[in-house]
Amino acid sequence: MHLAYPAVLAALLFATGLYGVLARRNAILVLMSVELMLNAVNLNLVAFDVWLRDTLHSGQALALFTIAIAAAEIGIGLAIVLMVYRNRGTSDVDRLRDTAEGHEPDQNPGPGTAAGTARPEAAA
Repeated sequence: MHLAYPAVLAALLFATGLYGVLARRNAILVLMSVELMLNAVNLNLVAFDVWLRDTLHSGQALALFTIAIAAAEIGIGLAIVLMVYRNRGTSDVDRLRDTAEGHEPDQNPGPGTAAGTARPEAAA
């Protein structure tokens, strides 16, 4: 088999995963897209290992490490997503952007501002 077939398939898988990471708003779908991208990398590692006829099979060994890292990533990522869903009630990535600030926008305005009015810093 030629190297072009698995390379093209891996490129398509990686592009699909990249689109899923950039376009999706659900955190679980983003994690699935990252897994798709890691599987594309695994396919490239194994394909180049077979193409180069490596006696140590280092591409396949690296693919095993990538699978282990992917399993750990999905376990920790899913635990974080479930905890955030319990606390916030949503797994929408756009709404979770405000978690670093500690409050929802327009829900807890700062001192001297009324809900729905512009802050003086934003007007300048």
